Amino acid sequence: MAEGPSAPAPQAYQPPSVARGPQQRPAAGPPGGPRPPQQPWGYPMPPRESRLTRLRPDPPARVTAPTLWGILATALLSALLLGDGIGLNLMIVAAPAVFAASFAARHAGRRLRPWTLVWAVGGLALLAIPALLDAGWPTFLAIVSALVLTAFALHGGRGWPSMLLGPIGLIDSLGSGTTWVARGLRDRADGSRGRLGPILRTVGVAVLLLVVFGALFAGADAAFADLLGSLTPDVSLSQAPWRLSFLLLGLFGAISLARTAAAPLRWDRVVVRPGRARARLEWALPLVVLNLLFAAFNAVQLAVLFGGYDKVLSETGLTYSEYARQGFWQLLMATLLTLLVIGLALRWAPRSDPRDRALVRAVLGTLCVLTLVVVASALRRMDLYVDAYGLTRLRVSVTAMEIWLGVVLLLIMAAGVFGARFLPRALAVSAATAVLAFGLVSPDALVAERNVERYAELGKIDVRYLEGLSADAVPALDRLPEPQRSCALLDIDARLREDDGSWYATSWSERRARAILAGRALTRSPEACRTPSREEDYDPDGDGDVYGDDDPYDAP
Repeated sequence: MAEGPSAPAPQAYQPPSVARGPQQRPAAGPPGGPRPPQQPWGYPMPPRESRLTRLRPDPPARVTAPTLWGILATALLSALLLGDGIGLNLMIVAAPAVFAASFAARHAGRRLRPWTLVWAVGGLALLAIPALLDAGWPTFLAIVSALVLTAFALHGGRGWPSMLLGPIGLIDSLGSGTTWVARGLRDRADGSRGRLGPILRTVGVAVLLLVVFGALFAGADAAFADLLGSLTPDVSLSQAPWRLSFLLLGLFGAISLARTAAAPLRWDRVVVRPGRARARLEWALPLVVLNLLFAAFNAVQLAVLFGGYDKVLSETGLTYSEYARQGFWQLLMATLLTLLVIGLALRWAPRSDPRDRALVRAVLGTLCVLTLVVVASALRRMDLYVDAYGLTRLRVSVTAMEIWLGVVLLLIMAAGVFGARFLPRALAVSAATAVLAFGLVSPDALVAERNVERYAELGKIDVRYLEGLSADAVPALDRLPEPQRSCALLDIDARLREDDGSWYATSWSERRARAILAGRALTRSPEACRTPSREEDYDPDGDGDVYGDDDPYDAP
């Protein structure tokens, strides 16, 4: 409202930022030059914040000395220990990397939360698998899962974006983390020019004394030389490129972990908008029809279960192998597609009305229950095949995956009852637990155990397949009679003899296998075990292919 006895003449409207005073006038651009972007009513447009800007936090504080020392120790231990194999050395290398990340997070003011501790303990437990087992495939799954849990621990968050995109943050921290560490090193070098010389001289003298006196004592006593040789890594000039690659891997890996701990990407700021709700008939009718199809299939499965497989096989003319092959992979794919259908239905189904929410729970809950029956049917088919033709690595893997998919369905059903807030973390915990259990079961040992039992019952075994198992299978294969025992253990014994057996790169299974083979020598030569005709070979298909070389469960 105007002040004074009479209102002044009307003037053109000005934005509040201009009317407040001359100090807040917008800067005028040069004549004919570019003007700042304007809104339709003349206001300057605020700078637009990109999605990546929202995800990135403020720059982290300067890197601390403990973090730098942890990164350096990780790089050196990686170069010295990782080149000889995988075993306890993974946990040794991970220790300084975890300390570096912990110091960086504490310096940034981050607090230790319960779920951070859960992910960290889970990752450490998964790294115990390489120290226990010799088999490469459970070890690979455990290492990848440990990296994923480490990303969860560093980033935090509890929603789907944090669970799905968390590992990407480790890759994003590589470039910025290198710059962050380089800047910290430069600042510390400028501030400690007078102290760097004494530190380097002290370290140099200590290393020189260790090398000189260690060499003298090793030459004076053979037992001490053997002990020193087993404790220290074998570093030669021919291994320099290999050691350098592990040095860089440890260096940049530790930098990435520390930079992520200091300033992680904020995946919890990603907003996942729900899909446009569909009409009730549009989404419910297809799912009801799908439920009817599942119910019909499950009814047939129950009839087969109670009527007996022999009757079904006699009517269809199929063998156990053909019946199991015919359906397992299809049922596995049906389970995966069902999870996809449930996810899409949850995105598009309306849930604003209580009746809609009740219908969603009823339809999807019924689908989950029917899918659990499909999972049970798939597992029963695999059990039939294993009883007929033995257990293999791939059969163990797909069975474990099918069991985990059943757990996922149970978690989805629980989320429908108690709420879906816990579902992302619950699925991540279930996956990590499944990988840990898969490793602790020792799949190679389980395969050998089942095949040895089958040989004792039926007298049928494929030694050629068992030769490719790892040292985890040695205790079970050692119970075979000769010559099957020696032929099954020949390749494993040769691999163990080629390995140098470093304490940090040797698993518990390898040490146990060496002790068993040293206590009872093999009695057959490789030439004797490679004869074309062996009575212990069994051909399930009668086509000259031993132990299912055309088996789709064990594709070469």
